Amino acid sequence: MTKFAHLADVHLGGWKQPQLQELNFQSFKRALEICIEKKVRFILISGDLFDSAYPPIEILKEAFAEFKKLKEAKIPCFIIAGSHDYSVSGKTFLDVLEKAGFCKNIHNFEERENKIYLNPTIYEGIAIYGYPGKKSGLEIPELKNVKFNDAPGLFKIFMLHTTIDKAKGSLPIESLEIKSLPQADYYALGHLHIDFQYENFVYPGPIFPNNFQELESLECGSFYIVDTEKEILPERIELKLKEVFSLNFIIKNALVATNQIIQELDKRDLRDKIILLRVEGELDNQKTSDIKFNEIEDFVKSKGAYFLLKNTHDLKVKEVKLDVEIKNKENIEQETIEFYSKENPSKLNDLVLGLINSLSVEKQEGETTETFNSRLIEEAKKILGF
Repeated sequence: MTKFAHLADVHLGGWKQPQLQELNFQSFKRALEICIEKKVRFILISGDLFDSAYPPIEILKEAFAEFKKLKEAKIPCFIIAGSHDYSVSGKTFLDVLEKAGFCKNIHNFEERENKIYLNPTIYEGIAIYGYPGKKSGLEIPELKNVKFNDAPGLFKIFMLHTTIDKAKGSLPIESLEIKSLPQADYYALGHLHIDFQYENFVYPGPIFPNNFQELESLECGSFYIVDTEKEILPERIELKLKEVFSLNFIIKNALVATNQIIQELDKRDLRDKIILLRVEGELDNQKTSDIKFNEIEDFVKSKGAYFLLKNTHDLKVKEVKLDVEIKNKENIEQETIEFYSKENPSKLNDLVLGLINSLSVEKQEGETTETFNSRLIEEAKKILGF
């Protein structure tokens, strides 16, 4: 038998912030280094190696360099597409990796009598089957019709990128009943970003958290190493490259919030940490822009933090109710603006209606989005006198 690594949900290129995109890549790089150090016989990546079917060239170059190291170490990599790097056309950059000899996409099937029969990839006495994930869970009804073209006497691995019923918890999403799947010795799952094991069904978690909430709950990425000769649970490997420090604030007064947050951060050791700042509450007679997040960011940088990520999703501004009688409902915008301008005198009030009208301009047939956006901006500049 053998020892192999099970990775999933790498999402290279997923983060927009360069610091976190780099940390995502470094976690993937470290995972492959560990695989080489531990001398695994092969690696499985159960979908979403890339965050899109057509990743940027810089992401591809970095990924190719790491796969080259695997090839030099003579460790084969078997892969399936996930819901992010899957393409309806069937053409993705996974094909480029395969043609370069860096991995093998094991999705190989034939259809007979309204059933999907998967052909195995045989490697060192292991039969590996795979089926890709698709957008919006479209793979689930297809998986209910999947069968194996058998490989008698071999250890069977089934690679899937989907949601199984035993793992979805209270999530309001469609899931696959595990009893509908063909029998395998190990189910290498991807798609749900959770560390989960049920019998021989395993989600290894993402290689690096993919959003604010995942950084809060997971803090770091992970993968599994499975030794088929040992009757023990797979070994979970954490990829903790940076510590995560979370701070939650409930704000009522935005004008004093900046100093409150900085004072609290000043009490902590922030060196080389990812700082997660969650700000929530309801502001009365203030704006969210009254919280000087730029000052907070500069402060954490001065304390040596690796990166500050903020979440203001639950920070609300108390709704202002205009006690005004609308005489002409056909001209509600102008009447509301006139009333507000009377209550809140400002030279800018004379520009509001013109700006609103400029935004109602329609895109012309054949006009590119970039040209349309430029036209809107130029019109707004004219109104503002720039």
